[in-house]
Parts: sequence; C-alpha cells; structure tokens
Amino acid sequence: MNFLAHLHLAQLAESSLLGNLLADFVRGNPAGEYEPSVVAGIMMHRRVDVLTDTQPEVKACRDYFSAEFRRVAPITLDVIWDHFLARHWQQLEPTRSLHSFTQEARGLIVPHLPQTPQRFQNLNHYLWPERWLERYAELSFIADVLQGMASRRPRLGALAGSITDVERHYHQLETQFWQFYPRMMQQAKNKAL
Repeated sequence: MNFLAHLHLAQLAESSLLGNLLADFVRGNPAGEYEPSVVAGIMMHRRVDVLTDTQPEVKACRDYFSAEFRRVAPITLDVIWDHFLARHWQQLEPTRSLHSFTQEARGLIVPHLPQTPQRFQNLNHYLWPERWLERYAELSFIADVLQGMASRRPRLGALAGSITDVERHYHQLETQFWQFYPRMMQQAKNKAL
C-alpha cells in the first residue's frame, strides 16, 4: 500500500491518519517520540504493510513482472494499489468524494508537521498542493511517480521501467485488487488490522 490506501484504511479503522502516513519516515520503536495515538497509527501502517505483502493475490501479482523488474515489483505494486483505489474510489466510498477525503486528511495532518521529520515535511509540501492522492487515478501520473522514485534512489532504477509490465497486465492487476482490497477494508472497519 502507498499513501492513499494507508490513509483510507486508517480512516476506516478510526486510527491516526498522521501516524499511518508518517510511518515510512520513522525508524525503530516510535514510543516516546510521538503521542500514543500517532504511535498506534505507525504500528497499524507496519501491520498493513506485512499483511498486504502476505496476501495470496499480491504474491501472485509478482509473477506478472518480467525478470528485469521482479525485484522492484513489491514497490510498484504498492503504488498500483493506490492507482486502483483512486480510480475506483466512488465504488468503494460512494458517500464521499476522493477530493473531500483528501482535504479532510490534509486538515488532520498538516497542523502537526512541525513535530515531524524534515523529510516527511518535504513530502507534504508536494503531496497536498499537487493533489497526488487524486492524481493517482491517472496511469500516466503513476508512471511519473515510479520515475521519480527511481531517480531519487539509483538502486531502484528498475522502478521506472516496471510501468511497462503494469500496462501489459493491467486487467489482471485490477482483478486482483478487487479480490483483496475490499477484504482489507472490512478488516479495518472491524479494527482487525
């Protein structure tokens, strides 16, 4: 899962959106560094990452990637799940728009930025004004995201090319998303994540 799915599942679970978004920027045990609700959100994010990677549908999707891109497939898949979530938001959340959700999330997160790591603050300077979460619905934007990740981390350079395998197996990936993501939504609502 990437930013949008983590925020969505956090909201369904009534967990800290700040903690769930912040988690990738926090190493080790966050207890004592942040208030308990934020720590609980960080821990939920970590559990969601493990759970997502162990879903049989997600494991099966790695086979859609050629040898050249298989090493980065888990990262690419995390971004693609956000694409399908944004693309099908109204089916999954018929009572609120994606724009409304992102504005609410922004309002809950931005006031707390001064107490967060600089790298997280930098992300937020782009994430909200450039409407990343809404633009995830555009496959061309996903290609840009993967390219950006590849350029920032040379050892992950294969991310840029992995979009070709996504395009080649788009329908299969979308089908797998529908198999596991609604199940994860239900687990979030049941506070079982």
